[in-house]
Amino acid sequence: MRNFNQAKRIVIKIGSSTLTHESGLLNIRRVEELVKVLADIKNSGRQIVLVSSGAMAVGVGKLGLAGKPGDMPGKQAVAAVGQCELMYTYDKLFSEFNHVTSQILLTRDVVDEPLRKQNVRNVFKRLIEMGTIPIVNENDSVSTEEIEFGDNDTLSAIVSVIAEADLLIVLSDIDGLYEEDPRINPHARLISEVHEITPEIESAAAGAGSNRGTGGMITKIHAAKIANANGVDMVILNGDHPRKLYSLLENEDIGTYFSTKSRQKHTNYK
Repeated sequence: MRNFNQAKRIVIKIGSSTLTHESGLLNIRRVEELVKVLADIKNSGRQIVLVSSGAMAVGVGKLGLAGKPGDMPGKQAVAAVGQCELMYTYDKLFSEFNHVTSQILLTRDVVDEPLRKQNVRNVFKRLIEMGTIPIVNENDSVSTEEIEFGDNDTLSAIVSVIAEADLLIVLSDIDGLYEEDPRINPHARLISEVHEITPEIESAAAGAGSNRGTGGMITKIHAAKIANANGVDMVILNGDHPRKLYSLLENEDIGTYFSTKSRQKHTNYK
């Protein structure tokens, strides 16, 4: 049973493929609508944490490159340019609704080491108490293979646990988890609720992501395992129309809901 209208603290993750056009440049209309909806949700008394991909994609577009560089220093440089542009855009748009943003950039080693993870938890708590909207991304400009999350679906799940959220919403470029790939079979059935992540569920999620993002549905399943194991409900929702967040929080049956009623055994990030 969905009861999202009771969720007080919500982590919302948006991916590169939802934030940008095929060109890699920001989809300004979508970002503006997302910010407006999130500002209104916050005005209703909820607490919002935004996990935003897009630094590398935006950097590629801003620099006029044909694609992501193949070397690590090139990727880090592009991410540094893109992160600056991304935060400038968010800060400008949220300020129009009198909301203050804050930025947290993380690497995997920070949340894997107990003392540093507690420091992150403390800063999330204080930033939320101050009324800001924390905007989180992986620190791609310094991240290497040894200390990267690999995808922001996993990052968002870990953030939802550290920030002690009630709900994680993963905005994707698809309506949710289907029994089959709907891009191949247009008659594939959307799975409304998942109470146990079985091998069949994982098989349905197999497949690559878009060329502007990382992972795909399988990384979202991995995120659901982390979130559910730590008592956080999760929903995959199509991010093409951010106003659907209103419908979701009014308990409309949209997206795919991963319930904590049957928690999965997984690494505990508390």
